[in-house]
Amino acid sequence: MELILKYFPNLTKQQIEQFEALLPLYKEWNEKINVISRKDIDELYLRHVLHSLAIAKVMPFANGSSILDVGTGGGFPGVPLAILFPECQFHLVDSINKKLKVIKGVVDALSLENIRTTHSRVEAIDEQYDFIVSRAVTSMPEFTKWVKGKIRKEQINDFKNGILYLKGGDLSEELKQYTRVKLFPLTHYFKEDFFETKKVVYLPIKHK
Repeated sequence: MELILKYFPNLTKQQIEQFEALLPLYKEWNEKINVISRKDIDELYLRHVLHSLAIAKVMPFANGSSILDVGTGGGFPGVPLAILFPECQFHLVDSINKKLKVIKGVVDALSLENIRTTHSRVEAIDEQYDFIVSRAVTSMPEFTKWVKGKIRKEQINDFKNGILYLKGGDLSEELKQYTRVKLFPLTHYFKEDFFETKKVVYLPIKHK
C-alpha cells in the first residue's frame, strides 16, 4: 500500500481505505476462485494495482468519461482505475463468468457504484466509450478488430478517444502498421524493476 501512496499521494480517505481493502479481499476470493497466481497475490499492489494505475499517469480521465475494460480477468485495470476516478463510469467485460463473480464481490465490498460487469465476448457489446483499456489480452491488430465501432465521437479528454493498452516487451513489429500510436514507458513514472520493459500503448481511434 505504501507503493500506491508513494506515486498517488493525494488520495482521499475513502480511496485509501478502498485501496487498503483490496489485498484482504482478493486473498479471500482467491481461496475460492483462483484469479491471481500465488506469487502475484503477495505482490498485488506492485504487479496488479500500480500496474493498472499506470494508465492514470498517462491519461487522467475527465469526470464523466466512460471506459470499457476488455478481458478484465480479476478486475485489472478496471477496479483500481474506478477507485481513482469515482466520477467516471467503468464497464468490465470478460468471457469467463467466475472471474466476474470475484469482481462483483470486490465491488460490493468496496461500495463502488461506478463499475458494472458483463459476461460476454467484447465483440457482442453494442455500446460506445471514450476509452478502451486492457492488459495485453491479445495483439493490437486483433484487439482493434474486437473493439471496432466502440469509440464515441464526442470528446471530453485531452487525448483523442481511443485505446490505452498495458503491454511489455518489444512491440515494434506488432505496432508497425499504426502511424498514430504512442508508447509511454512505465519507467518514466515508476522506479521499480518490475516496470522495466512495460508500457502504456495509446492508440487514438477515429469514430466511424
